[in-house]
Amino acid sequence: MESAVSRRSFVSTGSKVSTCLLTSCLLPAVHGTPPARSKIRIGQIGTSHPHASGKLAAIRGLDEIYELVGVVEPDEKRRQAVAMTEAYRDVRWLNQQDLLDSDVAAIAVETRVSELVPTAIKCIAAGKHIHLDKPAGTSMSACREMHQQANQRGLTIQMGYMLRYNPAFVLLFDVVKKGWLGRITELTAEMGKMGNGSLRKELSEFPGGGMFELSCHMIDAMVTVLGRPDRITAHNRTSYPSKDTFVDNQLAVFDYPHAIATVRCNHLDPFGFTRRHFHVVGEQGTFEINPLEPPQVRVAFDRPRGKFKKGFQDIELAGKTGRYDAEFEDLAEVIRGGKTLDWNSEHDLTVHESVLLGSGMALTPTKQSPPKQTHAK
Repeated sequence: MESAVSRRSFVSTGSKVSTCLLTSCLLPAVHGTPPARSKIRIGQIGTSHPHASGKLAAIRGLDEIYELVGVVEPDEKRRQAVAMTEAYRDVRWLNQQDLLDSDVAAIAVETRVSELVPTAIKCIAAGKHIHLDKPAGTSMSACREMHQQANQRGLTIQMGYMLRYNPAFVLLFDVVKKGWLGRITELTAEMGKMGNGSLRKELSEFPGGGMFELSCHMIDAMVTVLGRPDRITAHNRTSYPSKDTFVDNQLAVFDYPHAIATVRCNHLDPFGFTRRHFHVVGEQGTFEINPLEPPQVRVAFDRPRGKFKKGFQDIELAGKTGRYDAEFEDLAEVIRGGKTLDWNSEHDLTVHESVLLGSGMALTPTKQSPPKQTHAK
């Protein structure tokens, strides 16, 4: 995570530690006015993903970086419904082929989950970098094919796992990379909410329930910290079978050589959003994020580490920008050739494999043997 973490430094403030954004301090000194950088032309396909409006708002808000060419929404009723909302106000509506044939450098794919990967493959075939929202469909083989095509064409797939750029997780990944927690033995995470009737109906489409659709964010962060698990056990419950087939109460156990990771997803929790958390325990320290948004961090080390003292301490994080801004700022640097994405296709495929197995879904055959899967009775 070097490039993501290098944007931040840590300054001691007594019993607390604050993180400060110092991006401008990392830029080379210039004399006079630096030359203007041309804007990156970008489009969006789809408005049905739960994050679609937020992603478009982030793109439009970064108007010094991006030029929004237009949005594709083939469903006329859907298009009319969102056209007057703030995120889509006054956008140019395009058909999909016109956007694919245009000179945009990147496309944000924000369709329904079932259409994400097929749409992404069309974008890649047209030579576009993509920001692809989560999760990457229900087929492991289709996901693998998508990444193979992107790699062959030298194109970037940026998955929309939003916790990657959350400042608490940026700090966690840096602490783990530096080895300050020692050998990690435990990881526990939960990401739930109270699902209303319409959400239950919508998510009943997926046999993997909320673990597949929501807690995939947690599994992505887990793989960033621990890598590929050796074995995955899925525990799924359908609490109201007479009403729907929604798998609404889930636990996934991920076994590693020296660690056990557990990820929960509970769509029956009225306080699910505020209880979302991610804790990592090592032989030399612990790192707790609770809640996730806005993030609050508490750490403990068995010895002083960098600017951190021995023992427990709370971390005061830098002021929060937009939820998705950092994603698209990072993508811009990749497109301009200033860096490569910190999460490569191997990581993304491991995450998707872990998401499918962790939610109790089947894998399509792949060349690589998947982690052993067991199912709780």
